[in-house]
Amino acid sequence: MIDLAKLTQAVGDLEEALVLSLLNQFIAANPGKDDAQEVVAACQRGMETVGANYEKGVYFVGDLIFAGDLLSKCFDMLNPLLGSGDHEKHGTIILGTVEGDIHDIGKNVFRSMCEAAGFHVIDLWIDQPASAFVEAVRIHRPEIVGFSGVLTLSLDAMKKAADALAAEGLRSGVKIIIGGTAVSEDACRYVGADAWSKNAADAVIQCRKWVG
Repeated sequence: MIDLAKLTQAVGDLEEALVLSLLNQFIAANPGKDDAQEVVAACQRGMETVGANYEKGVYFVGDLIFAGDLLSKCFDMLNPLLGSGDHEKHGTIILGTVEGDIHDIGKNVFRSMCEAAGFHVIDLWIDQPASAFVEAVRIHRPEIVGFSGVLTLSLDAMKKAADALAAEGLRSGVKIIIGGTAVSEDACRYVGADAWSKNAADAVIQCRKWVG
């Protein structure tokens, strides 16, 4: 059986070669689905270490992007062992850069970290109008909606999207988190969001709190 603690540390230390070597050895042993779920959980714990190191200033945005890519490779290797082709999910997040903004680096980092933390993330991509968020929430019934935006004008688009969810009777069932360089406590109140963050790691921690 794979050394789960060693795997967690290797993910947290961003040692890609060691992580992939451990997983290849694990897969070669023809493990069962339950064992694969434990390995996925170990990888997710490693991602939590990555987030903590980012908070401390040890890692930077590039490290988070690398970690997200590494976790994607891990899940691609492990999914065939899980039967359903997916790992256990702890909640659904609708995510997108709001209308009038095409920036997506921060959004993509947040998405990768959320997926590593066990969320099912539906990424609407960039420049998304309020109607796109409304339709996605109506179809997928997520626990959380994330609005991303870098431009100051994005705050108006975020508010429009939040108001649209309320108008359609969908707001009370979801938490809204906003992120990007333009966000702040005042912006959070203006938009009518439940939380804000300029730090992807902090945002993931908040989302995990919401889903228990």
